[in-house]
Amino acid sequence: MTDEQPAPNPHASEAEVAAAYRDTKLAQVLYHDWEAETYDEKWHISYDERCISYARDRFEAAVGRSSGATGGSDPASGAEPYDRALELGCGTGFFLLNLMQAGIVKKGSVTDLSPGMVKVALRNGEGLGLDVDGRVADAETIPYDDDTFDLVVGHAVLHHIPDVEQSLREVLRVLKPGGRFVFAGEPTTIGDFYARWLGRITWELTTNVTRLPFLRGWRRPQAELDESSRAAALEAVVDLHTFDPDEMEALAGRAGAVGARVTTEELSAAFLGWPVRTFEATVPEGKLGWGWAGFAYGGWQKLSIVDEKVLSRIVPRRFFYNLAITGTKPE
Repeated sequence: MTDEQPAPNPHASEAEVAAAYRDTKLAQVLYHDWEAETYDEKWHISYDERCISYARDRFEAAVGRSSGATGGSDPASGAEPYDRALELGCGTGFFLLNLMQAGIVKKGSVTDLSPGMVKVALRNGEGLGLDVDGRVADAETIPYDDDTFDLVVGHAVLHHIPDVEQSLREVLRVLKPGGRFVFAGEPTTIGDFYARWLGRITWELTTNVTRLPFLRGWRRPQAELDESSRAAALEAVVDLHTFDPDEMEALAGRAGAVGARVTTEELSAAFLGWPVRTFEATVPEGKLGWGWAGFAYGGWQKLSIVDEKVLSRIVPRRFFYNLAITGTKPE
């Protein structure tokens, strides 16, 4: 169930986009409402074993495989699941719903500033038969009582929030004493720099090459490319922050967290992943097929293992693309 909310606007007009440049939170709503119905497809999000494993692995890497968090769960540690968890900036529910399917969480609540995203997340939860409620909410003023949740999670959300420290204070307020937060999928400053350049170069290369007459079958209709360009322009407005791992730990500590710890991932995997995602956005839907999907996902998996087993031991963590931050509320 959800609180009564206004219906989302599926597409932003040029006037709305122009206004969004002056209003960060309006930009968040417009962009994420715009993306809501196609977001899972765009980012290859699913609710099967592939993404269940991905969410579980991100969670375990952040907390450690035997974290012993109060009220918490790590499947490898044999602890009981978290009774109630909140996902902040839920998007379509990817992180929390898959953690619930992994047995890490029993009951979930989803929140997002975008009505469209909350609608899709609740629909996904209902389709999976999960115990989920939700509401439209601002991450800087979370509309729940103190000491409500055992766990708060988020994936790729903190970089959209204007005041991250205030949001973490709110997270700690709604957590029960000893409760844990885990935020994953946040861009590092160096990682964001090379990811954006990889995406930009790939976009320019593929959209220009597919203008050639014998490659036009590999080019999306111009109207779809223009739509993607408008979405990308708005995306540049909603992506507010990148993070240095050391500074992120210090920020969480200032907010009041105990034992704040950052982990990082994706270096070589990011150098494959970003060109692949950008290329997929330029070709017609269904053109690439399952063989391509196997190459893209399999390649990303293999390079992620290289990052974890080899590069993480020799390359400073600030050079990796993604970071995760975890900590607990004081007892």
